[in-house]
Amino acid sequence: MEVDGVRVRVAIRAGRGRPLLVFNGIGANLDIVTPFIDAMDGYEVIIFDMPGTGESDTLRCPTRFAGFARFTARLLDRLGYREAVDVAGVSWGGAMAQQFALDFPERTNRLVLAATMAGLPSVPARPAVLRRMITPRRYISRSFLTRVAPEIYGGLMRSRPDLIARHGSLTRRPNLRGYIYQLLAIQGWSSAHRLYRLKAPTLVMGGDDDPLIPLVNIKLLYWLIPKSYLHVMRGGGHLFMVARANECAAIVRRFLNERRHDGTDVQDYFLRRGLTAEGELPPPAWLSESQTPA
Repeated sequence: MEVDGVRVRVAIRAGRGRPLLVFNGIGANLDIVTPFIDAMDGYEVIIFDMPGTGESDTLRCPTRFAGFARFTARLLDRLGYREAVDVAGVSWGGAMAQQFALDFPERTNRLVLAATMAGLPSVPARPAVLRRMITPRRYISRSFLTRVAPEIYGGLMRSRPDLIARHGSLTRRPNLRGYIYQLLAIQGWSSAHRLYRLKAPTLVMGGDDDPLIPLVNIKLLYWLIPKSYLHVMRGGGHLFMVARANECAAIVRRFLNERRHDGTDVQDYFLRRGLTAEGELPPPAWLSESQTPA
């Protein structure tokens, strides 16, 4: 579809209940998170190729995260999602999810942040890891990906060549200009001074074997966000959302279904629609009346 003159590839997996909007990592096409989306069985999921990645066109000019957040809001409008959605973000997409939740709190119900950080200040990865991540070469060359994946992603990628091969089979070459625009968007960016304003209940997830995002950055998010929960994936690498998709999806589903924070939502999503807690439609009134004894 077209948003602001930019053709965007969008995928929607039909389901019930409140939709889940997913922001992907830098340069990553939506196919990469297919294992996680499949594991979120029964949930409606919205994901799109950020401009410059996958099959989406590249923006004419670079923009900051605030511009990408406005672009996403207009995309949701075009798709007909006028009410609050749940939002999840991975790595670069986790920073994007923070920006969206801060700029559009009325459109964000709950937030899931995975393998990400608050920008400046944060503890960076080792220079050797950053050198390999700053280039999109891992999306272009399978041999390069096979060689560097254990070092830059950690976790199961250290011992499971089959997972590296699956990951490589799902990747698509990003547009170089689009990749550079995404790099520019995060340069000097920080949410640390604004996270105290975050109203949405937030699940913060990180792996203790993530070479890209040291665990202290995950804990910093947990400390800065008022209504936050921390889950550390033991042995989890940077791509634990797809390498351990079933386990992660179970944690995310439990968080999204947790109802003790309903008082923080403006109105309850299910009650407004006359739905049960599971999102099932009630029987029609005429059927109930026809079964009432005279």
